[in-house]
Amino acid sequence: MAELDLHAHAPGAAPPSNDEFQEHGVQRKLGGVALRILVAVALMFSSYQLIVAAFHPLSSLVIRSLHVGFLLMLTFLLYPRSTKGNLTAVPWYDWLLAGGGFMLAFYHWVFEADLIQRAGDPSTTDLAVGAIVVVMVFEASRRIMGAALPIICGTFLLYGMFGQYLPGALAHRGYGFDQIIDQLFIGTEGIYGTPTMVSATYIFLFILFGAFLEHAGMIRLFNNVALGLVGSAQGGPAKVAVISSGLMGTISGSGVANVLTVGQFTIPLMKRFGYSGVFAGAVEATASMGGQIMPPVMGAVAFIMAETLNVPYTDIVKAAVIPAVLYYFTAFVMVHLEAGRMKLTGVPKDQIPSAWRSLKADWHLALPLAALVWMLFHGFTPMFAGLTGLALTAILILGAALAARMSQAAFRYVFWLAIGLGAASFLQWGIYPILAIIAALCLACLWVRGGRETLGTLKSSLVDGAKQGLVVGMACAVVGVIIGVLTLTGAASTFAGFILDVGEKSLFLSLLLTMLVCLVLGTGIPTIPNYIITSAIAAPALLKLGVPLIVSHMFVFYFGIMADLTPPVALAAFAAASIAKDDPDKIGWKATQIAIAGYVVPFMAVYTPALMLQGDWTVAGVAYVVIKAVLAIGLWAAATVGHFWIALKFSERIYVTVAACMLVAAVPLTDEIGFAMAATFFGWHAWQKRRLAVA
Repeated sequence: MAELDLHAHAPGAAPPSNDEFQEHGVQRKLGGVALRILVAVALMFSSYQLIVAAFHPLSSLVIRSLHVGFLLMLTFLLYPRSTKGNLTAVPWYDWLLAGGGFMLAFYHWVFEADLIQRAGDPSTTDLAVGAIVVVMVFEASRRIMGAALPIICGTFLLYGMFGQYLPGALAHRGYGFDQIIDQLFIGTEGIYGTPTMVSATYIFLFILFGAFLEHAGMIRLFNNVALGLVGSAQGGPAKVAVISSGLMGTISGSGVANVLTVGQFTIPLMKRFGYSGVFAGAVEATASMGGQIMPPVMGAVAFIMAETLNVPYTDIVKAAVIPAVLYYFTAFVMVHLEAGRMKLTGVPKDQIPSAWRSLKADWHLALPLAALVWMLFHGFTPMFAGLTGLALTAILILGAALAARMSQAAFRYVFWLAIGLGAASFLQWGIYPILAIIAALCLACLWVRGGRETLGTLKSSLVDGAKQGLVVGMACAVVGVIIGVLTLTGAASTFAGFILDVGEKSLFLSLLLTMLVCLVLGTGIPTIPNYIITSAIAAPALLKLGVPLIVSHMFVFYFGIMADLTPPVALAAFAAASIAKDDPDKIGWKATQIAIAGYVVPFMAVYTPALMLQGDWTVAGVAYVVIKAVLAIGLWAAATVGHFWIALKFSERIYVTVAACMLVAAVPLTDEIGFAMAATFFGWHAWQKRRLAVA
């Protein structure tokens, strides 16, 4: 059988890269001593985070400070001041910034008792160190994410310093430089606030978890399973992209990273079997961005949301399940109808790997993910679940390398039984048996053929995890400036009051205003700071207007994600365009059409909270609203593509659009009208299809 080439995702290989597009900033291409130092720093960073997760040896504020110190050091080593000049060496001033940023991170540790004693009355040294660190955080954020986010945060900082001179309700009582620095640097309301705490604990563990699984060959498994399930169906290649990207989303919370990994295989496959470059890129961009709302990992925002709302992470996951399924159902229906319109076939069966055989060969890769889900839903904390899943992944990678060298099946069974019993002792004696098992397996790999390559895989996973954590960590740190200023001045209540005034006239207008703010902010900043800013300002107002707490936060979260699909600055579309070799703006607009549910479902959830399992929901009520949503999605897809069983006329497309809107509108009798219009359409369309078949 001549199966499709999946060599790019072989176990142990790093995920493929794309030199034409980088999600955040331009990275240096180092070599020699500089590269060895960079790798050593990344390994130290990952090791520090694992020690913190396993033993929690320091106070919370010190953990956050050292976390930011590592972020600053890695950022200044990896990202240049500008894209011009030599990108193969680190200039002297960046060595100075990297070392200085890291050394200043120890300030909270060395002077911890003194800072507590003079709380609210910072010394001159406190203010000097604080000002330097804040400036470094701004510069590091600019290098990674561009100027937009630092400018927004800088605007809030200026408001905190000079807002007393503004007119009317915008003015505050005025705050001194010492109060601003005290708020941003010394306490836990600024750059070391809740987002940084979540980044330093949960988020980094889950980023490492995803990096380990990617290096272990999880992408190949996802692609093989998706190909085996739907590859030969009508429009199979595009359906493979939807399923594979959805599966990838369960372990990776970065939509753009998903495009650049899974898309390397799926976009060329779609183009090969007849899809245009624009449609192929749009499908992959849409499916990959959905990974941020796909449980259990859901991207960093879910952890920040849980911590901000002080609710269990599982509550966030439960609220996201149905909307996530509807999102991917939308993409699936769209590609199915597009394939029908273009009469595209699937991949020949002799080129498709068996989904069952793929699972049989790599089933062990799914164990850490299954264990993670089980622990999250049985009361364990995200940190405990993430650390356990990560340790299990490392044990499986190392153990598989050793078991492959055992000639007798009986020996392999005994080996895995011993590993399992040793790991089970975790319940009795904690983390120490796990560490002992990993250490023993690492030592054994030094003496086994192919073992050193496996150790190299673990090393690469730790390094890549540290590098992937830079964007999230720096975003959380710099957005702390906004949170600190809003907390100090109470400015959030001004905007919230405006939304409340609008909401008294129309809740829909308030939702529309919030959506526009999210989309506009999202054109310049990543999803995480977008959510943090809008949730701090708009979500409390929506709550006062009667929107359930989790629903109000999920609303701004969703539109922060959709901003990465919405032109003019659609990062996911640009990433897909670099692979599809097509116009990113066209890909962005097409992705917006494919992801129509992503724009509608949040509004539906506000008016019908049962869609997110909020409020006094019942199984029957949830089933009813899901059926409505599925039917509306099918009608919207038909109207967008212009095809259902057969091609649709323009008048028919207008009709089904109105029918879909009736099903979504939360107004008396609209449901009945929508169902009646849908039934009429299906009957008419079936008669038209039969008439054409007879003719």
